[in-house]
Amino acid sequence: MSSSATETPPPSRWQSLKANIGLIAVAVVLTLLVRFFVAESRFIPSESMEPTLWPGDRIVVEKLTYRHRPPQRGDIVVFYTPPLLETMGYRSDQALIKRVIATAGDTVAVKEGRVWVNQQPLEEPYIAEAPVYTLPPLTVPPNTLFVMGDNRNHSNDSHIWGFLPVENIIGRAIACYWPLHHAGRLSTPSAPL
Repeated sequence: MSSSATETPPPSRWQSLKANIGLIAVAVVLTLLVRFFVAESRFIPSESMEPTLWPGDRIVVEKLTYRHRPPQRGDIVVFYTPPLLETMGYRSDQALIKRVIATAGDTVAVKEGRVWVNQQPLEEPYIAEAPVYTLPPLTVPPNTLFVMGDNRNHSNDSHIWGFLPVENIIGRAIACYWPLHHAGRLSTPSAPL
């Protein structure tokens, strides 16, 4: 008896094409869901976060943490342009990256080459150099953050444009994946204040 009577004919080109289009559609939908709700890749365009992040670094920004807890001191956040920067010519959909220095209710100041939160100087081993400017004490309003670049003297941050609305946050930067020699987890120093 011949086995050819029970063999299934190969799929037609149209059936193969239809199956491939279906797989591609599922992959695109899954990719978009991950990008919009879980994590995305971003590119560092400037030196404002040196030495933690360098121009050209590629990072992973996760979007789940802040659904369960508010941003904390030390977190590196990626966010859309705050209102004052829009008046200075930045696009509203432009993404920026800075470190959270103070949260709602905290008082922040810059004096004597140090950042002070709640009248305590921050220990900041991650900065490029001490700030050469001063900032009088400011209390962070509800639903906002005070953010700064690690490259204190070369960062357009809250000491210039004010408080960051929490609603502008895209997510938390958790790792650098490119270039490989700079790849690794982005640590958040503990801030016991």
